[in-house]
Amino acid sequence: MRAYIETGEPVGSRTLSRATRTPLSPASIRNVMADLADEGYLSQPHTSAGRVPTEKAFRFYVSSLTAGRMAQAEAQRLQREFAGLETMQARVECSSHILVELTRNVGIAAALPAGAQELDQIELVPLADQRILMVLVTRDRMVRHRVVTTEEPLSMDELANIRNYVNRNFAGWRLGDARRELLRRMLQEGALYQAVTRKLEALYQKGLLMVDAAPEVHMEGASNLLGLDLHLTREKMRELLRALEEKARLIELLDRFLEQPAGELEVHVGLEGVHPAMKDLVLIGMSVRMGSGLPAKVAVLGPMRMHYERVMAAVLETSQALAGAQF
Repeated sequence: MRAYIETGEPVGSRTLSRATRTPLSPASIRNVMADLADEGYLSQPHTSAGRVPTEKAFRFYVSSLTAGRMAQAEAQRLQREFAGLETMQARVECSSHILVELTRNVGIAAALPAGAQELDQIELVPLADQRILMVLVTRDRMVRHRVVTTEEPLSMDELANIRNYVNRNFAGWRLGDARRELLRRMLQEGALYQAVTRKLEALYQKGLLMVDAAPEVHMEGASNLLGLDLHLTREKMRELLRALEEKARLIELLDRFLEQPAGELEVHVGLEGVHPAMKDLVLIGMSVRMGSGLPAKVAVLGPMRMHYERVMAAVLETSQALAGAQF
């Protein structure tokens, strides 16, 4: 396996006999390789050629591997890169960029903002024509705003009461939990005096404490796939590159294959379930939870013939740096 990864050429019995200290003769090695071919672990491109590992062989091979260690200089550089970044978007973008530099493959990083983000504060600003500007700030320094129109006018004092109530009671809460608890309290009609409770409910229905669940996704290095022998026609390669440009397809790829709890490294060989042109590709990645509580995923997409331990180490180190991000 390692000989094929290094050279990309079919490996013959005589080559193995010379390269290893095994007491087996080339003829005995040929018999073993024939048995492995019968079991689906090896294939032979041409009758007179050596053997190459199949997808099944790569799956067996990676199951025995553990992540290597990055060079100390690279690990320190990675920490320095993250230290100067203050926003979630910048750290996610940096993650994909670093993975491309370290592995020369495709680097993918995504944060999945939704109910997991934590509330810092809200602000409510009255506008003309019974419109309200609702500003939501989360603890990962993301700021969102929306303008809503209410059926009844809200005074500045009423808006201030609602703002103060929400900030005092829910700062530090995850947004999904805060909305559920706010709804429960409103149903009790005792959270605030009744007149303001009705106004609070109106803003709740307009999306108070709600964010659009659009993920922050960054992918770099797709051009690295052009130099690989993926046995794709020019049209199939174009289809693959177009697929990688689609945010929804990337999220499907990460969600489908990175299902383990945060902190567990995963390696998946053969990705044709997402796109036929990804049959000979491998995804190495892991789910993480950033310092703000925001879930994220970090991954490298590359060919089956790659230096797995090196890529696994890069994914692990980058994920740990992202997970330690504080905002």
